[in-house]
Amino acid sequence: MPAQQQHDQQRLAHEAMPLDEGGPTRAPLAGAGAGSQAATEAAVQAAARTGGVRISNVSKSFGTDESRTLVLDGIDLSVGMGEFVSVIGPSGCGKSTLLKVIAGLTDADGGEVTVDGNPVSAATKNKMIGLVPQSPALMPWRTVLDNVTLPMSVNRGANGGRSMRDPVELLESFGLGHAIDKYPAQLSGGMQQRVAIARAFVFDPSVLLMDEPFSALDEMNRDQQRMGLLDFWQSNRKAVIFITHSVPEAIMLSDRIVVMAAHPGRIAEIIDVDLPRPRSVDDYATDEFRDLEGIVRAKLRAVMEPGAADAAAGGTGETR
Repeated sequence: MPAQQQHDQQRLAHEAMPLDEGGPTRAPLAGAGAGSQAATEAAVQAAARTGGVRISNVSKSFGTDESRTLVLDGIDLSVGMGEFVSVIGPSGCGKSTLLKVIAGLTDADGGEVTVDGNPVSAATKNKMIGLVPQSPALMPWRTVLDNVTLPMSVNRGANGGRSMRDPVELLESFGLGHAIDKYPAQLSGGMQQRVAIARAFVFDPSVLLMDEPFSALDEMNRDQQRMGLLDFWQSNRKAVIFITHSVPEAIMLSDRIVVMAAHPGRIAEIIDVDLPRPRSVDDYATDEFRDLEGIVRAKLRAVMEPGAADAAAGGTGETR
């Protein structure tokens, strides 16, 4: 109905959908990523860095001219195609604001963001960016299949020439083939979030932005969703920027972890996750995983201690 269609479009403008679109130190962890598998991963990452997301000296502030708060200060980061990068840091460090700048939902005050060499305005117009929010933001009156196809109907004829994924195949890939005719209220929280992720892939975006998508789930359900996301990413290898407050989650999913400090938001350190893929829940118990968890937690404690702002000042440069 027209009223529902109008409401759908208004929701799409504010919720996550595939969209129109000195320096930090680097802490490697040697160990589990040895041998041919590690070499393959390194080759994939090296080739990937010719594309993906490039963030150059980005700053962002909020407020009036008389009283402005600097939220992001000189952010420099590259995320290559096929690379999974998590961003972690204390509340108020600008993680979600950075994601919105990349997605084109808010403009940076300074600096530049490109996706595959395209400015954000072109990337969003050409559906090169997919966004998954904390809340699934599903339309309760639409079936699972209709929710996944909603971006196709709202953006009909405006896909920037990109190929579109078969929505039924997408849902089957996320283990939701049996639920295509169900409504959101009939699904668990984890299933609803999988629908939201499938929806973000409809236009086959180059880059996927995820803002704590599993934060509302219990730990067992979160593990299940993490493994499902990893399985799908392994076969689709998009550039992913994943916001989280969970250290184990960041380690399990990522190739690199960006640790941010607050007031203003800036990159304090970028930590390599040299653990072999594919990964499983058994990795949580390994010495390599626990060692890396200690490194990340120590850095988080450092950026949250009094005086950390001065210690990390200037910690925004690129590490490549």
